[in-house]
Amino acid sequence: MADIWLMRHAAYEGHRAGYHAPHEAPLTVEGRDQARRSLPLPEGITAIVTSPIPRARQTATLVAHLTGLPIVATSGLLAEWRAPSIVLGRTAETYPQAYRAWRARRLANPSLHCEDGESLTDLHIRARRCAAFLHLTAHRYGPLLAVSHTLLLGVLTHLTEGPAAFTTAARMPWQFAERRLFTVLQPTAPPLQSSPR
Repeated sequence: MADIWLMRHAAYEGHRAGYHAPHEAPLTVEGRDQARRSLPLPEGITAIVTSPIPRARQTATLVAHLTGLPIVATSGLLAEWRAPSIVLGRTAETYPQAYRAWRARRLANPSLHCEDGESLTDLHIRARRCAAFLHLTAHRYGPLLAVSHTLLLGVLTHLTEGPAAFTTAARMPWQFAERRLFTVLQPTAPPLQSSPR
């Protein structure tokens, strides 16, 4: 099986601890520099896939431009955990009570949603599908770089923990533009059909 390298997007505007970034937040100048400094890529990578969220897509596009590698797919399977819209652009000290209540119950009931947010169970199911998608894409294109987001990457690399992987992911964030080799050996869910961008 071809290697799959996972990479977190680079720094984006407005980032701070506990902040739920709006999806449209673009890379900063420092973020673009981080993407450049992430090179060279591990030997053998032949293609890139990315989340559609701008900070990941911009990171992938810059890496593709600098390396000449093609972006062969943009997939929502690689998108960050979908936080409820009531917390987007907010930090922990300004979280609404509904979100605080959900956080207190989310591990006991991982299928629980907070308004329009993604439940921990839904995120875990999507991460399983993402693993299958990555393996299928690597089988088709060869060694792969997948650009995504810290919580999704954390869940993806701790699939065996089930929905509780969200907690592990939150405790062990990835640094901006950090890469890790994906070591899940086999896909854990049937792949979804995904058309190249």
